[in-house]
Amino acid sequence: MLAFSDGVFAIAVTLLVLEIQPPHDFGNLVRGLGALWPSYLAYTLSFLLIGQVWVNHHVMFDRARHVDRGVLFLNTLLLMVIAFLPFSTSLLADALRADQGLRASVVVYGGTLWTAAALFNIVWAHLRRAKLLDASLGPVGARAIGRRFRLALVWIGSGILVGAFVPIAGVAIIAAFLPAYYLPIRGEYGENDTTAG
Repeated sequence: MLAFSDGVFAIAVTLLVLEIQPPHDFGNLVRGLGALWPSYLAYTLSFLLIGQVWVNHHVMFDRARHVDRGVLFLNTLLLMVIAFLPFSTSLLADALRADQGLRASVVVYGGTLWTAAALFNIVWAHLRRAKLLDASLGPVGARAIGRRFRLALVWIGSGILVGAFVPIAGVAIIAAFLPAYYLPIRGEYGENDTTAG
């Protein structure tokens, strides 16, 4: 399952770069390259966000002893959302470039990420409820990981809400989500783990 999931993540981040089309006017190449800043911004944000999802996907499944059909189905839904992110990224970049439809594009972009976060929470809840987690994780680590996954819903949801009125601020809130979610969580590697607060 992890090998298939990693393949989907790899394809999704690779597809992101296809949205960046080189300029056709080589007489003004520097200006043309500069005008692509919305694509660079959307690409960077999405690449790092997909990377973050991949990291936390491993955090989640490294804690699982085994998976059942329910997990496989829910993970498939999660991967379907991740595979949709290149489209959301392209939409955001195009709206930034056109300076039109930006509110709707931020809502769609944020909504894609929020749906992925919701599925993370559902998968984690299923793993816990079905007792599929490694016993060495312990209740402290399980609660800490669950708290982080729930916080993502609020954080991204706030970005969507703000982005519906002030698009750039909404994107900034979603982007601020990145540093915190790359950090480790205390207890995620077992009862004696003290790597983070």
